Amino acid sequence: MVKINSVIPGSPADKMGVLPEDILVSINGHKVSDVLDYMYYAADVDVRLTLLRHGEEMDVVVKKDEYDDLGLEFETFLMDKKQSCCNKCVFCFIDQMPPGMRETLYFKDDDARLSFLQGNYVTLTNLSQEDIDRIIQMKLNINVSVHTTNPELRVKMMHNRFAGEKLKYIRQMAEAGIKLNCQIVCCPGLNDGDELRRSLRDLGELMPNITSMAVVPVGVTKFRQGLYPLTGFTKEGAAETIDIIEGFQKEFLEKFGTRTVFPSDEFYLIAGRDIPPAENYEDYSQYENGVGMLRSLMDEFDQALEMAEWDGGERCVSMATGYAPYPMICQLARKAEERFPGLKCNVYRIRNDFFGETITVTGLITAQDLIAQLKGQELGEQLLLSSATVRRDSDVFLDDLTIPDVERELGVTVRVTDSDGFEMLDAMLGIEY
Repeated sequence: MVKINSVIPGSPADKMGVLPEDILVSINGHKVSDVLDYMYYAADVDVRLTLLRHGEEMDVVVKKDEYDDLGLEFETFLMDKKQSCCNKCVFCFIDQMPPGMRETLYFKDDDARLSFLQGNYVTLTNLSQEDIDRIIQMKLNINVSVHTTNPELRVKMMHNRFAGEKLKYIRQMAEAGIKLNCQIVCCPGLNDGDELRRSLRDLGELMPNITSMAVVPVGVTKFRQGLYPLTGFTKEGAAETIDIIEGFQKEFLEKFGTRTVFPSDEFYLIAGRDIPPAENYEDYSQYENGVGMLRSLMDEFDQALEMAEWDGGERCVSMATGYAPYPMICQLARKAEERFPGLKCNVYRIRNDFFGETITVTGLITAQDLIAQLKGQELGEQLLLSSATVRRDSDVFLDDLTIPDVERELGVTVRVTDSDGFEMLDAMLGIEY
């Protein structure tokens, strides 16, 4: 049972007299405990709502088009609390955060509902057989953090005695036709090498319902006191991991017509290898896991250069990036300068003093590192930053400083751009829409 917080005016539920503060008991006789129940059972044309109003039970029949929303709003999006993670993974990035940051940065969610609704990855350790049966009944595609298919190793890596046995759920869902995207956080000396081969081989047996796999390197910050002794990938280790994955890509392509498994871009940057061509990423199914982002950006930027027209005269801007993508961003800046001789673009690589120099990606750059390292530099008319450096739909960095803070300290306006080659070039040229 869930309390209705509000009813959208003019909605099907409003027209049938459903009121705020009513308690939703069931839909078409099915109990409702969260947003998945609500969405699944409310999809019908004729919907019978069983409500509690002032302690008395009543039924209301709502007629609507199929899949139209009833118009009910609840206290939380999930109609329930988020499920938190019950693991203590040896590679967990949240455990490597410094103290004193905002509370939300320390919350570890492991909620299968958010996997379906928002694309989050879940470990399955929170789920029961009843939960899996519901996923299969509702035909909910899901994203799974696998890490390893070796049950004993999974227990060790996740510090959860149930982590190994929960692997059976992956097979159950795949064999029932549920589409699964999988990820493996790869840790040197733990689940790389032969263990990675085992995991990819085991998951390959469940294709085509394992629709994609991403392998990403572990991130190691300087805040690891008392934690498992992990190290990041060396150039040689990253190259070996790429070779393993590309070997499976070839095998899967021959058997199934798709590569399915992809190393994240960071592996290529660490190994000092060229980013593969676009066709290697197929439909960019693991883009949000950092797989193919750089290839997409480079190709879009080249297309944008071919199409762009600019008579802006003289313009000087600056860009800040992490150490890993710095050479590639410099290459794009030089292309733009050659195409438009009046443009000057200074690219600065930012050392991650906040989390430690082993963190080289742009998305974990903080405002305080930007300010400390860019003061006194030639920044031009505008400083361009990746949207990955700030919280989604906000101007707040990981260290709780804001874009206005950076602008005030550096004396320059900041423009944030998505990982999109057309938008990046527009920002360089000062084109606004």
